[in-house]
Amino acid sequence: MAGERVNRVTDHGCFGCGERNPIGLKLAFYREEEGVEASFTPQPEHEGYIGLVHGGILATLLDEAMSWAVISTAGRLMVTAHLSIAFRRPVAVGQQLRLRGWVERSERRLVRARAEIRDAVQGTLLAEAEGTFLPVAADREKSWREQYIRSATADSE
Repeated sequence: MAGERVNRVTDHGCFGCGERNPIGLKLAFYREEEGVEASFTPQPEHEGYIGLVHGGILATLLDEAMSWAVISTAGRLMVTAHLSIAFRRPVAVGQQLRLRGWVERSERRLVRARAEIRDAVQGTLLAEAEGTFLPVAADREKSWREQYIRSATADSE
């Protein structure tokens, strides 16, 4: 991943990207031309049926990619209001994955985003999603911003 890391603050318990969550995915997203991307290799604890990654884990990966694309592109912390997923192919435990998320349309009160999971080696599309994100109350966004988006200057103090 060549771009700048988007989710640099990780000292929290978010299941998707927090380092303080012992069972979390600890995803690191990086800016790319159209949005964000991350790598992930599912482990045995992410299994649903034998040898396959649980669909809920894949849904989380897609939602997290869209969320960080929204934060990175729209500059706002928003919540998922709608999530639609198409599972295209089975995903194996241990399979190296590439996640991508991007914003398709940003309006005054909502943002529409898309994400995909591809095999990191062959590039095969494994799952894709589209989502609608809505703003939260200003006081909540301020609190979350302090927790999740602190500036690099504040982090080093």
